[in-house]
Amino acid sequence: MVGEGEKPKAVIVGGSIAGISSAHALTLAGWDVLVLEKTTSPPTGSPTGAGLGLNSFSQQIINSWLHNSQQLLHNTTLPLTIDQVPPLFDAQNYIPIQLPWFFSPKKGLVIILPWQNHATDSEKKVSCTLTRDESFNFRAAHWADLHGLLYNALPSNVFLWGHLFLSFHVADDKGSVIVKAEVLESGKVIEIVGDLLVAADGCLSSIRHKYLPHFKLRYSGYCAWRGVLDFSKIENSETIIGMRKAYPDLGKCLYFDLASGTHSVLYELLNKKLNWIWYVNQPEPEVKGTSVTMKVNSDMIQKMHQEAEKVWIPELVKVIKETRDPFLNFIYDSDPLEKIFWDNVVLVGDAAHPTTPHCLRSTNMSILDAAVLGKCLEKFGAEKVRSALEEYQFIRLPETSKQVLHARRLGRIKQGLVVPDREPLNPKSAKKEDCEELLQSNTPFFNDVPSILASILPQVDCL
Repeated sequence: MVGEGEKPKAVIVGGSIAGISSAHALTLAGWDVLVLEKTTSPPTGSPTGAGLGLNSFSQQIINSWLHNSQQLLHNTTLPLTIDQVPPLFDAQNYIPIQLPWFFSPKKGLVIILPWQNHATDSEKKVSCTLTRDESFNFRAAHWADLHGLLYNALPSNVFLWGHLFLSFHVADDKGSVIVKAEVLESGKVIEIVGDLLVAADGCLSSIRHKYLPHFKLRYSGYCAWRGVLDFSKIENSETIIGMRKAYPDLGKCLYFDLASGTHSVLYELLNKKLNWIWYVNQPEPEVKGTSVTMKVNSDMIQKMHQEAEKVWIPELVKVIKETRDPFLNFIYDSDPLEKIFWDNVVLVGDAAHPTTPHCLRSTNMSILDAAVLGKCLEKFGAEKVRSALEEYQFIRLPETSKQVLHARRLGRIKQGLVVPDREPLNPKSAKKEDCEELLQSNTPFFNDVPSILASILPQVDCL
C-alpha cells in the first residue's frame, strides 16, 4: 500500500520498447518506476535489433515523453511516405507511362503504397503496380536508436541492468507485489516490493505463464531472415547504385516484394543503412530458451543466399549477400487473450498480444499500451489501481485482438498460405482488387485513438 505522501511504485520486467515506454508513461503519471533488465548494459550505439516503423500516433506519444522536443525523434528516423508517383515504364522500351499498372524486366509484380509492394516473378522478372496509398505517415528507426533516445530521456536510476527476473507473488492483501531478481554480476538474489508489476517480458512472458500455464504461442508457418546493411562506406558502389535504380524511393518508402509463396520487406534507416526482411515458409523449428531469434552459422547463410538468387531480383540479392550477421526470427502470434491483468499485475506489449509483424503493429501497440496504461493510472490514482487496470484492459483488448488477427491474415495472404474466404494470392496473375486488402490502412483501428489520450494527441480525433 502507498504511504501518505509517498509515490506509488511500479516494477517493470523487461527493458525493451514496451518496458521503456511503460517507464516513461508511468513516470509522467506520478509513479516511481524500476525496470528489471537481464542485459548487463544499455544497447545504445550497438547493432542490436533491426528496423521498425512508427505510426503518427506513436511519434506524437514519444514526443510527449521527450517534452515535445520533436527534433530528437525526427533526427533519429527517416520518413516512410511517398511525395510523388514514381515513373512507370513500358516493358520493352522503358518509356515512362502514367498507368496504374506496369511491367518492368528489372523488377517483379509491384504493389506501390505509401509503402510500396513489389511482387516478383522470379522467372520473368516482370513488375506491375497494383495499388497506391499516399496517406501513410510512418517513420523508420533502428531499434537501438529508438531505445537509446527513450533511455537517455529517463532518470539514470530507473533501469537495473544485469538483473534477471526470477519470480513474484502478490501479497495476501492484494496491495503489493514482491518481486525476486538475481543480480547477475554477484549472483545475489534481491527482493523488490512494488504496488504494481508490469510484465513487458515479451511473447514468451514468464509472468503471463503464472496465470496462464497452458497458454501456447501459434507458429505462423514461416520464419524471417533479417539483416541491416551499413552502406555508409560503399555509397557509390554498384550494389547501392543498383538499389537506388531498382527502388527509387528508398529513404521515404517501405517496399514489399511479393513472389510465389514468399515476400520480403525493404526500407532505409538513418545513417545509411538498409533494413531487409525475407519471410520463408517452413516447418516449425525447435525454440530453445526464451528467445524467438536465432543466431545462424555460415552454412545456413550460404544456403539462404543460394535460395535468394532463385527468387529475388539481383539488386536485392546483392544487398542480402553483403549484409553482415543476418539472423533468423521465428514468427509466432497467439489467439487473443481474454484478460491482460490479474490483481495488480498487468501485461503490456508482446506479453499481452503476441503478433506477427505484417501490420507494423508490434512496436506501435507497445507504445500505445504504455500510454493508455499511464493515463489510466493517472486518472484513478494509486488507491484505485484495479479500476485503472480494468479501464486499460477495456480500452486496449478489443483493439489489439482485432489487429493481431488481421496481421495473421495479412501474413498468410502474402505468403501464399490458405485463408478460409479467398484464393491464395498469385503475384503473377493478381488484379488490383485482389491486393486492396494488403493496404496498411485496412488494419482495424488504423486511425483510431482512445479519448483518454486526448491530452497527448490534441490534434487527433479521439474515440
